[in-house]
Amino acid sequence: MASFKIAGGHSLKGEITPQGAKNEALQILCAVLLTKEPVTIHNIPNIRDVNQLIDLLGDLGVKRTRLSDSSIRFEASDVNLEFMETEMYRQKAAALRGSVMLLGPMLARFKKGRIPRPGGDKIGRRRLDTHFLGFERLGAKFEYDANDGGFYQVDASGLKGVYMLLDEASVTGTANIVMAAVMAEGVTTIYNAACEPYLQQLCKMLNRMGAKISGVGSNLLSIEGVSELFGTEHTMLPDMIEIGSFIGLAAMTKSEITIKNCSVPDLGVIPGVFQKLGIQMEFRGDDIFIPSQEHYEVESFIDGSMLVVADAPWPGFTPDLLSIVLVTAIQAKGTVLIHQKMFESRLFFVDKLIEMGAQIILCDPHRATVVGLNRATQLRGIRMTSPDIRAGVSLLIAALSAKGVSIIDNIEQIDRGYQNIDTRLNAIGADIVRL
Repeated sequence: MASFKIAGGHSLKGEITPQGAKNEALQILCAVLLTKEPVTIHNIPNIRDVNQLIDLLGDLGVKRTRLSDSSIRFEASDVNLEFMETEMYRQKAAALRGSVMLLGPMLARFKKGRIPRPGGDKIGRRRLDTHFLGFERLGAKFEYDANDGGFYQVDASGLKGVYMLLDEASVTGTANIVMAAVMAEGVTTIYNAACEPYLQQLCKMLNRMGAKISGVGSNLLSIEGVSELFGTEHTMLPDMIEIGSFIGLAAMTKSEITIKNCSVPDLGVIPGVFQKLGIQMEFRGDDIFIPSQEHYEVESFIDGSMLVVADAPWPGFTPDLLSIVLVTAIQAKGTVLIHQKMFESRLFFVDKLIEMGAQIILCDPHRATVVGLNRATQLRGIRMTSPDIRAGVSLLIAALSAKGVSIIDNIEQIDRGYQNIDTRLNAIGADIVRL
């Protein structure tokens, strides 16, 4: 298990470029299974979850040609379906939550699939009902046998288009159902579909491959099934979670940072939420410039009541950035209520921030009130453990702003979602050593 040793209290200065979007990558990479023709993907992030999925595609027989550090050409002309029967497949797929999205393409193209119970972050109950109910509505038949190593066996020999109303606007669930429906017979209509930019990117890519998807960007998708899909080229968006993380980092450490190539129109409400915390920013084309700020003051609502930042399905505020907003509010002037509606364990890292000197009241598993210190006192370095990807980076931001040395253990969690975060931040003035 690796750790970061962080000497805090340094202001950073310079330019940083966000990686390709992790949550888009997991969908896009699974979609290469939908065609036997080459699919070239650019701006792939070099992170653990994505690399594990690329390895899994290789095990399934997908040919991979690396064109550059962030570009790979995939060709799924000879997929080895027998690999899905092996213990190695069970172990690798179960360790990676994104592996569940292999199922949609498998059902569409090969009319069958097999998936173990997936892993991923332990941030609360993350059910797969939306995926499975959607596949069943299309006509897939599921069998689960606990004695078969915990596999779900799926028969999709007769997928037919249908109207469905999703029980939740699940991003991965919508992506999986869309990928299964693109080659189903007839028209599939998905209401209450997720409409995140990542999902829009997937639909645009599938349309370039020959799919017929309309309503892209809305919560009502219509998919007319086609008999086959073709090759394409696709460039992934920058990671909006990294962009938000860098905004929060700049504020907490009084740093002057330019975040390059942000694809600002795809960020939705994210910049506005950080501006409500009092963080100044300038939009310079597709770059975001964050000036060094000694103080930043939280806005209140128009009636004078305390600011509440809550997550919601897109175009609402993404839950992945609530941990970052929480840690950024520690040194603001004012008070913020953070309401994490979607996952019930994501706020359980605040005890570490309190130990560092933050003033936070954990109201219940979903809500925390942050009373800003307004730089009256500086956080102090401690030893702590990263419980999930976003909490890990929040603790890293806290440590970079703190007085003294901090150690963060279990940084494999951070590496799952952030590419070479230590070397990239060290390049603009941070002092992070990987132990």
